[in-house]
Amino acid sequence: MTTKNAIIMAAGKGTRMKSKLVKVLHQVCGKSMVDHVLTQVEATHIANIVTIVGHGAKDVEAALGDRTEYAVQTEQLGTGHAVLQAESLLKDADGMTLIVSGDTPLFKAETFEELFEYHQAKGAAGTILTSKAPNPQGYGRVVRNRLGIVEKIVEQKDATKEEQEIHEINTGVYCFDNQKLFAALHEVTNDNAQGEYYLTDVIQIMKNQGDVVAAYQMDDFDESMGVNTRAALAQATKVMQQRINAQHMENGVSIINPDDTYIDAGVKIGADTIIEPGVLIKGHTTIGEDCFIGAHSEIHDMVIKDRVRVTASFLEDSIMHADSNIGPYSHLRPQAEIGEHVHLGNFVEVKKAKIGNRTKVGHLTYVGDATLGQDINVGCGVVFVNYDGVNKHHTNVGDSAFIGSNSNIIAPVEVADHSFIAAGSTITDDVNFHDMAIARARQTNKPDFWGRLPHEPENM
Repeated sequence: MTTKNAIIMAAGKGTRMKSKLVKVLHQVCGKSMVDHVLTQVEATHIANIVTIVGHGAKDVEAALGDRTEYAVQTEQLGTGHAVLQAESLLKDADGMTLIVSGDTPLFKAETFEELFEYHQAKGAAGTILTSKAPNPQGYGRVVRNRLGIVEKIVEQKDATKEEQEIHEINTGVYCFDNQKLFAALHEVTNDNAQGEYYLTDVIQIMKNQGDVVAAYQMDDFDESMGVNTRAALAQATKVMQQRINAQHMENGVSIINPDDTYIDAGVKIGADTIIEPGVLIKGHTTIGEDCFIGAHSEIHDMVIKDRVRVTASFLEDSIMHADSNIGPYSHLRPQAEIGEHVHLGNFVEVKKAKIGNRTKVGHLTYVGDATLGQDINVGCGVVFVNYDGVNKHHTNVGDSAFIGSNSNIIAPVEVADHSFIAAGSTITDDVNFHDMAIARARQTNKPDFWGRLPHEPENM
């Protein structure tokens, strides 16, 4: 089997993005553009992957880690010069080398595979991946002769008026015979309008040597979309989102309004789950089967098991076990674990707390730094007071306890199984098994107190 190599171009700064962040690290549906590219390249079973870095090199390397090797382009002297930086890593490699830009996040692995196959079938030294652009402005044009054979690629700034009318564009993706690629790169000059070393000049060099140069025209122009501006980033995100949503629906997920539902790449959702409009599902999130995710919920880095119901709530970095429910207008903060058949009602916030099976936390309650057992009832307006101004403290509540409304549980404290806390209590000491704790002053009524207060005459 022929060896496959790949070079990912990620050295540019991306000045038109007007950003402190290097262009290829801008995100599309939760992953950087260059990560999308690398993920699709990896799926084609590449033997050697080299990423060309320059501006923001350390940031790019930190983002991609050891999934690729790196070559540094210290001066931005053009695409040909950039590819040449990989020579020290690939000069002894045989087979084919794919070249793709790190700012083209919409390419699919299937397209790369088709390019490899076409390149081999044609016995080509170089193959260009092309597409028909509705508006080719800004793209390099693929110039063919009357027989359809590729003559050259001409960049926008070097194109004649007639060449600018061509709609077949160079997507910036190539497949080359690896050895012939680097041999040709040493012959590239910078005699052009930009004074740069163009990778596209390799095509003419190969043709002059009598090598076969081919062009494979892909069907979906959207795949080839390069991102150079914020507007293009938004458009790429829209295309990617449509693709992601379509895949989930094909897998049995009901998305009520795909145009108003935002799901990051890599999110996993089980069959027969229903997702209402305005939902954002981000990060490393897994959602089980038969769930309901209500309108305008936002979910980050969550594990949600089967048959969970989320109503207009914000959930992050936590786990909800099967048959639990939350909302509306509630918040799971990091390290919350919600047991099976747990009910968290409206305006409930849970942080770094474990809530046992069948426990109910109805509404207007904060549970932080606590472990709650099973079958507990937590009344309205309860606060687990976990912070003393310097340190956080933990509270444990046993099974089948009852916590009355408007109680404050001052951590650290232990509340035993089958115990009771009276409504309105402020609990600072442990509560024993079967005890009822009352921590409030006895009611006192002051007779005729009304007369001691100042009033407007009409209210006397």
